[in-house]
Amino acid sequence: YRDPVNFQTERPSGKMCKSYFSRFKETGGPGCTERFIHTMDLWFISAAKEAENRVKGHIDDVESYIEFRRNLSGCKPCFAFIEFACQIDLPDEVVSHPVIMALEEAANDFISWSNDIFSYNVEQSRHSTHNLVAVLIVKKGLDLQGAIDYCAQLCNISLQRFEETRAVLPSWGEEVDKDVAKYVEGLQNWITGTLQWSFESARYFGKDAHIVKQNRIVKLLPKRPL
Repeated sequence: YRDPVNFQTERPSGKMCKSYFSRFKETGGPGCTERFIHTMDLWFISAAKEAENRVKGHIDDVESYIEFRRNLSGCKPCFAFIEFACQIDLPDEVVSHPVIMALEEAANDFISWSNDIFSYNVEQSRHSTHNLVAVLIVKKGLDLQGAIDYCAQLCNISLQRFEETRAVLPSWGEEVDKDVAKYVEGLQNWITGTLQWSFESARYFGKDAHIVKQNRIVKLLPKRPL
């Protein structure tokens, strides 16, 4: 990411990163570019830690998992793509403002918790416990439906936090405020977009996605052999 044009690698993942980020840097603003690199670094560190936890069979407590998931969700670098797509580069005093950071965290939490609900069935069939639903079952002693309901409640609280925070957005001047409005709309699009994608793709519910969306009933997959 620091030098996608000149860095040499034969790894397919590295070639992919070179390809798209060399194009990103052609038009992405300096602040936006640095935010993407930094947040991708946070994601790679978290992904490596998740892999280590899986090998060790370690399960975080609820509070630790919530904090950890915010970097592992991948939302933070995706939020930098909002700036890139809108051709804006928010000033440091905007992106470091508590209100903007609270909006990002609320959006990130909703996307993460709803995804953990959607992905739970596939993950439980693979014996994965890196999911808030699974963490709640183990650490809080909830049954499956109770854990789903708890997770859904956190989703609702996240949306409420987003709306309450959006209502107190400060002003940084007319021109900057226009860019901020685009960014906040982008956060809203990420919230709704992930919901739509989860039911339009076959990743979590297979060919029954449209049925699950209507009746809210999921048939648990059998456990895979260890």
